[in-house]
Formats: sequence, structure tokens, C-alpha cells
Amino acid sequence: MDKIKQLTGKNQNEYEAVAQEIINNGDISLFEELVSKDDFLFDFVKSNVAQRLEKACNISNYKNLLKFLNIYSPYYEDFITSTLAQYGNSDITDIMLEKLNSGTLSEKTYAAGYFSYVKDDRALPLLKDYAFSDETSLSENCARALAKLDNNDSFELAINKLKSDDDFEQMTAASFLVAYQDKRALEPLFEAMKHSKMSENIAELIPYLMPLPDMLQTDYNDDAILTFCYIINGLVELVPVSQVIDFRFYEFLERLLKSSPSGASAVALFLAKEKFNMITENEEYLFDEDKNTKNEVNDIKNLLNNANLYPLTSFLYEELYEESDFIFFVLDIVRDEDSLVSLLSGENQTVIIKVMELLKSQNLLKEEYKKIALSKINDENLKIVANAL
Repeated sequence: MDKIKQLTGKNQNEYEAVAQEIINNGDISLFEELVSKDDFLFDFVKSNVAQRLEKACNISNYKNLLKFLNIYSPYYEDFITSTLAQYGNSDITDIMLEKLNSGTLSEKTYAAGYFSYVKDDRALPLLKDYAFSDETSLSENCARALAKLDNNDSFELAINKLKSDDDFEQMTAASFLVAYQDKRALEPLFEAMKHSKMSENIAELIPYLMPLPDMLQTDYNDDAILTFCYIINGLVELVPVSQVIDFRFYEFLERLLKSSPSGASAVALFLAKEKFNMITENEEYLFDEDKNTKNEVNDIKNLLNNANLYPLTSFLYEELYEESDFIFFVLDIVRDEDSLVSLLSGENQTVIIKVMELLKSQNLLKEEYKKIALSKINDENLKIVANAL
């Protein structure tokens, strides 16, 4: 009988027996086989397995978890590190400190996670060394551990790194700050999102620092809506559809519908309606998703389709100016010729190109419009694009 199938199945007697076997025997090969299935199992299944393995641990067998430290899995690391911290003593802490110092990448990652549960100042120099590692899991575990040690230096360093012109360094800093879980990072993250080439990637992280619905009707209201728009823009292509549950999209949209209308909320609602209709009209977007995700997506679609968004149309024009944070999202919705043409005489050359492309797609790019646009474009690369339209 396939033991992994038993461990992930619904038969309690079978999965408890396999979980006990893995932990009691420190069965590395069976654990490695389990981890090799990470990409093929639904998240809720892996969550169930982690709970089953954790339940099989006790004071007599928990040290066997040390045998698994060279086989990394983000789905089982928390149960391993928290269990070692729960039952462990100073000897275990010494072992984990050594793993953090000279272990493999997998061992370092688990060890950093361990020190997010066990506060030990001896780990501080190493945690700071690995805080901005190229390996996201190691960096994030270091962030959690450094937060436990109240190490503000690393937090401030990450804030500075958010301003980097290097996309990778910026993303590493954003991941670190979200893992550090200090809400002082919200405003710097919003600013980074607005100016980054990877806006959708940064936006996807922000709800893990503070849930989007909780930001509505606060000082972060419009930034939360903008974050939502970037996530919606990246949904399917960059952001997994399953995130709609984690990000509490239904609650967020329901609250927007009940709130006083604004340009920002109108943009978000129109964008979301278009995106969720697209997702549900193409089976491939939901093919690999579990039942809960499919139900959630359909509930959101119905919520938006049953709402009368037409009265909100006029509010879109509140954000139809080149300095608006929502300008590129509005341009994906508004198709009014006069309003679009008014933007051709602005100063934002990227906006001008976008407007020209929209007019071209509607066969509305008259020669006079093109002349207005070209008179405002001095970037040679953008001028080539404009001339080609």
C-alpha cells in the first residue's frame, strides 16, 4: 500500500499509523517522498498532513525531527521548528545554533525558523548575516526571528533597501518586512509599490502584513484599494487565484459596495468585475483549484454582477488625470474619446503612449491627435513607439 497515499487520505487509522511511523522511526526516505509531492498536493492536504505529523510527536520521539532538517519544505517547516521549540532544551538550541552557523541551506532555514520561537541572542549575528539572503524562505525566517529579538537595525535596513533601483533587492526587502510583521512598514511598502517595476509582486505581499478589509475607512483606505487593483491586475498571471480567500476579497468588495462611492472604489469594482467574469468564463483558470476557491470566485462574480455599478461610472473620471495613482487602471476601463484625447497634452509620456494605443485600438487615433502627442514626447524610445502607432 502507498504510505503517502494513506498519510494524505481520509482514513484516520491509516494516516495516524503512517504519521507515527515517520516520526517514531525518523524515516527520512518516507519524509523525503512526502516532500517530493509538495507541488502535486492541495495546500489544505499538506496542512492536514502537517497537523497529523505534529500530533504524532511527543517528548520521547521529537528529537527524530532533527533527521529531517536536510530536507526542506515550506509546508512542514513550521510544525518541525515549533515542535523542536516546544519539547527542546538548551541542547537542542545549541544544535540549532550550529545548524544556523554551518549547516546546509535547508538546515539554516529550519534553524532560523526555530529561533523565531526560541529567543537566543547568540543567534543574532547569524540572523543578520542571512536576513537578505537570495533564498526567500531563509530571509523570511530570519526576519521573524529578528523581530522576536526586537532587532530594529535590520528593519531600518530593509526600509532603505525598498528604495533600491535593483528589483530583486527591492523584492527581498519587501518580503523581509512583511515577515518581520511591523506595521510601520506599510507606508514605505505602498510607496515602493507605486514606483516599482514589480508593483503587482509587492502588492501581493501587503495583505500578509495587514488584511485589506481592515484598512478600509482608515488612513490607508485609498492605498488599500490601490493595492487591491494591482493584485487584481496580476491575478492568474502572477498571483494564484486561490489567494482570493487568503486576501478576503469577498469581504473587501462587499464593504466597498456598501461604502460611499469614490473614484478609487469605482475603479476597483469595475476592474474586479471584468477580471472575475474573465476567470469564470475560461475553465483553464480554475481547473487546478480546489472546491473552496472555485466557490469563492463564483461568489465574488455573483456579488459584482448583481450589484448595479452603472451609477459609479461618473466617479471613474475623478481618477482620469495623469498624476492619479489609478490612472493606468482607469485607462483600462474608460473609452471616452474626448477624455482620452485630453490626456495627450499632459506631461506623463508613458500615459500618452498608453492613450495612443487605446485610441489606435478603437480606430480613433487621428493625425491631429498624433501630432499633439508627439509634441509632448522627448524620450527617443517612446518616440519610436509613438511613430509606429
